[in-house]
Amino acid sequence: MRTRLGKLVERLGGQLTGDAEAEVSGIAPLDSADASHITFLSNPKFRNQAGQTKAAALILSPADDAALAGVYGGSRIVTDNPYAYFARAAQFFVELYAEPVRPGIHPAAVVHPEARVDAGATIGPNVTVEAGAAIAAGAVIDAGCFIGRNARVGEGTHFFANVAFHAGCEIGKRGIIHSGAVIGADGFGFARENGVYIKIPQTGRVVIGDDVEIGANTTVDRGALADTIIEDGVKLDNQIQIGHNCQIGAHTAMAGCVGVAGSAKIGKYCTFGGAAMVLGHLTVVDNVHVSSGSMVTRSILEPGQYTGFYPLAKNAEWEKSAAIVRNLGTMREKIRELEKTIKSLTEKK
Repeated sequence: MRTRLGKLVERLGGQLTGDAEAEVSGIAPLDSADASHITFLSNPKFRNQAGQTKAAALILSPADDAALAGVYGGSRIVTDNPYAYFARAAQFFVELYAEPVRPGIHPAAVVHPEARVDAGATIGPNVTVEAGAAIAAGAVIDAGCFIGRNARVGEGTHFFANVAFHAGCEIGKRGIIHSGAVIGADGFGFARENGVYIKIPQTGRVVIGDDVEIGANTTVDRGALADTIIEDGVKLDNQIQIGHNCQIGAHTAMAGCVGVAGSAKIGKYCTFGGAAMVLGHLTVVDNVHVSSGSMVTRSILEPGQYTGFYPLAKNAEWEKSAAIVRNLGTMREKIRELEKTIKSLTEKK
């Protein structure tokens, strides 16, 4: 199955230089693309490779186009953001090749009579939909998913196999939740009395906005009293933990294994590298970027890049540095005493 370059540009925009009637079947990397592919250049460091690619068309920026116009012989699609254009073109080809989804409820699904499933939704085998749940048009719920009582699934949202979406939770339109994710499990809430932990009922929900993607085996806990909130456009990678009563601002993205403890409030347009950690009850303002492996131990009230981890070193060097760090308190007191002595001697002179 192929599409014309002209049709692709009509849909996605950009300025086409070359043969609008040329047909392509997909996207490939610069070094492996052939005459049936388009490819893209988003980093000027790869201009030499782009000039030698055999792709039928190249997506590139105006600056790269000026540099490669006399070198690359194929068609060129010029756009201000080649990487974003590549992403949309990839979506186009996925849609082109996708098997059509047939709405309906699989005979092996268990749907409570009081649940509301739109006729345009697709419910796979061994799905359980409990009483009061509502699933909107165009939603796709793959095999083995669980939709709890009074939960809400918005239009065009896709649950991959074996997602658990617990009672009262909500997700908006065009969401994607990958396999193994658990949305709305109890938060970690206990009171201690006489050495014994007493469970605090977790009666809040998880409320998720539009265009949110949640990775495989990620967990988002329900609130204790108020709701856990995931705003529009948030992207969560695999194996992330979001604690109860957290708020994640719109269009924030978190890489794998990030952990956010309960009641933390994260702003909009933030990014968190893999395995970053945020302690509970902290506030992180909009446009904060936390490096991989960093531990956020205090609120961040100013936008910017933040890093908090000790540099990697050979073990013997690390042990020496750790020993110095352990003795900093004693060294500080000794330095203060020396400063006092120097000051006293100076004053006597």
